[in-house]
Amino acid sequence: MSPARKALLYWNTVRYLKPIQIYRRFWFGYHRPSLNLTIPLITLAKQKGSWEPPVEHPQTMLESDTFRFLNRVEQLTAIDGWNNPSLPKLWLYNLHYFDDLNAQGAQTRSDWHRNLIKRWIIENPPSSGNGWEPYPTSLRMVNWIKWVLAGNTLAEQESQSLYLQARWLSQRLEWHLLGNHLLANAKALIFAGMYFSGDEASSWLNLGRKIYEEQIPEQILADGVHFELSPMYHAIILEDILDVLNICQAYPEKCDANFNKLLQSTAQNMLAAYQSLIHPDGQISFFNDAALGICATFSQLNSYALSLGFETFSRPSGTSHVKYQDLVLTHLDSAGYVRLENEDACALLDVGCIGPDYLPGHAHADTLSFELSIFGQRLIVNGGTSTYASGSLRNNERSTAAHSTVEVGGQNSSEVWGQFGVAKRACPNHLHINTLHPGFEVQCSHDGYQRLSSGLNHNRTWRMTDGVLLVSDQVSHGVIKSSGLVPPKSLARYIFHPSVQIKPVAKNQWELQLPNMKKINLMALFGDGHIEEASYASEFGKIEKSQCLVVQLLGSDTLNSQVQIQWG
Repeated sequence: MSPARKALLYWNTVRYLKPIQIYRRFWFGYHRPSLNLTIPLITLAKQKGSWEPPVEHPQTMLESDTFRFLNRVEQLTAIDGWNNPSLPKLWLYNLHYFDDLNAQGAQTRSDWHRNLIKRWIIENPPSSGNGWEPYPTSLRMVNWIKWVLAGNTLAEQESQSLYLQARWLSQRLEWHLLGNHLLANAKALIFAGMYFSGDEASSWLNLGRKIYEEQIPEQILADGVHFELSPMYHAIILEDILDVLNICQAYPEKCDANFNKLLQSTAQNMLAAYQSLIHPDGQISFFNDAALGICATFSQLNSYALSLGFETFSRPSGTSHVKYQDLVLTHLDSAGYVRLENEDACALLDVGCIGPDYLPGHAHADTLSFELSIFGQRLIVNGGTSTYASGSLRNNERSTAAHSTVEVGGQNSSEVWGQFGVAKRACPNHLHINTLHPGFEVQCSHDGYQRLSSGLNHNRTWRMTDGVLLVSDQVSHGVIKSSGLVPPKSLARYIFHPSVQIKPVAKNQWELQLPNMKKINLMALFGDGHIEEASYASEFGKIEKSQCLVVQLLGSDTLNSQVQIQWG
């Protein structure tokens, strides 16, 4: 990449940031606060309410020194293993989270957990290494406190370490990142402020609560979706809010009615929205950074909410819900997700922005992509996320070509780059949702390719009726088109789930077979189609071979394609 090109990418990324992000990035990088190691006589707040068992995630500690994170098993044998440079940063972060303390069957591993806590304190001196970075510190603090609330005990030295971690975190909040990181910091301060007593603990509680009260209205949209627009992070934030509600019930004297009301209404809206972001198999859709095995399922969070006293979940005010015969359309207006479903099929459409302008780090170039399940099985998917590590794999997984949408001129619809960078980004426009007789039609355009040619637009229309989904794409130069001006080569991709078997029937026609032996007919009614190899990253550290229908759009001034998917 040339220096000029790199400078342009940086400029088109940085110009969207909030001033606090720029200032705090320099502050965070150069200011190193001193940690006061003098600890007052620690007293714990008296728990006057009940603590409900939280969500139990899968076991990650296989032996006393062996861990599985991100589908990779490693041993922690040496002191420097906590910061082993040969291991991915995200794997090391997971090592410091201590999620296994509250995982499935955790009570059978309590001796391992006690020894691991002791070992972490000895081998991770205050304020140095991965373990003292704000995000892993936040998650570890919460996990240690949850572990105690589940009936375990921390020794005096361990309580002192937890106290120091809270003190350090209060000075290292991730204002430069904002988003889910800042909410995780605030959650940890709330937990520590509830768990400990004294003036300093009260200051942590007040700070964490203030961040929640300021950030929740900004980060949780009117339709209940978390504003980073990743179903995975939506579920993570929802679980965090339920955890905070839980500890508020355990320490009711530290949580007033207004804060409880904010948490309850937010959790209710997020849970209702979450139900619209999942497939019939109960798992999340893959828009932006998303992978299975990281977040709790809708079923788990619904059960957790019920245990905390939730009874019914009404649809958020920012959600449109329309029914025609047996076909239902749900539009999460602010997030820009549309769900079309009936008894046999469920289509999830992305007609929204890639995320907040100042925080697109988890965004993919997936505008106007979609996913489709038929007869309870995933058929059309997006490519997923297997890594956050910088490199070609991360670049490919964020690219337009890794999603079920249209790529123009071999370029991405949004300029994703590096691990979490986005320069120029696609903006959806001209969204129209129409009721047909029978069914629904959803039409939307985006301007992400106008950096290639002024006026260049991609328009996609989904038309779903009983037993048929028709997807039409058009790439044109819009109002400024002139005779002989042809849009760049445009390819519509339909990525198939790895479990789908594909059999050619005729030119531009294929028979698809699902694992349940159900068959679907697929035809490229307009455009030149063929099957290519593809990849599918359903989990971090896991990539499966798959296949993809690639349809080249055809035409002169305007390029078009149309694909029909028929079932039943």
